[in-house]
Amino acid sequence: MAEGEIEINGGVVVYEFVGPDDGEVVVLTPGGRFSKDFGGVHELAYALADGGKRVLLWDRPNCGRSDIQLFGRSESHMRAETLGVMLKELGVQQVIAAGGSGGARDSIIFTIMWPELVRKLLVWAIVGGNYSRIALANVYVMNELRTVRSKGMEGVMEMEGGAGSWRDLVAANPRNRDRLLAVGAEEFERVMNRWLDAFIPKPNEAIPGVPDYEFETIKVPTLIIRGGEKDYDHPPRTSREVYSLIKGSRLIEPPWREDAWEFHSRSFHEGTGAMFGFWVEGASIMLDFIDEP
Repeated sequence: MAEGEIEINGGVVVYEFVGPDDGEVVVLTPGGRFSKDFGGVHELAYALADGGKRVLLWDRPNCGRSDIQLFGRSESHMRAETLGVMLKELGVQQVIAAGGSGGARDSIIFTIMWPELVRKLLVWAIVGGNYSRIALANVYVMNELRTVRSKGMEGVMEMEGGAGSWRDLVAANPRNRDRLLAVGAEEFERVMNRWLDAFIPKPNEAIPGVPDYEFETIKVPTLIIRGGEKDYDHPPRTSREVYSLIKGSRLIEPPWREDAWEFHSRSFHEGTGAMFGFWVEGASIMLDFIDEP
């Protein structure tokens, strides 16, 4: 279906709907700073659409071809705020919030921030644990802080690092160069320091940037797909912790192989597959959960 653009909080968000116009809306959010067009995302969207759902795909701020945004308690809180305002602007009254990896965190925070907009919550590959937190701090924040302090914003805009780097975001959307320059090095560093705090391991946070007590506000039916064994980025322990924190939630075994994340990550880096390529294997389970009364 055709893409759309909408301005939210002073920045353009690129989005599209997949599936029948009269289907229940499922917001599908991928992880990392990856675009809605990243391998595996559309495949799952099409499978959910075949089950009668209207799937909303979106390039979150700092992803794909949407505008760069730098505000909020954490990057995930910024995205959750953006999604809530966008849904209201689009006239969508309620959704199934679904996401994997960083998209799981975004979806959980969105449900906490906008409870009236969520009918059900569906998450998998949830980030947590010391290794994952520290690794992500380095991926998303530490290199940025080192670079902006030594090379300023011009240096930030030349940063490489695979899909979702600031360099890629400027290449995909030339407006982002002026937006980053307008933010300036001082404010960029201030935001990165604030966003860094979300990834600092804390005893009262099962997932980055979300105090455990905030999970008490999640009242909707929730399905959690357990992280795979030996998945250090999305450890099984974190899935179980989130399950224990959301009253009435359901934790199920993964519908894909235990090492799916590692296997598909290797395939992606070798250029032979998609990192999120296995997500479509969970489509039938997801549809069953969504259709439950």
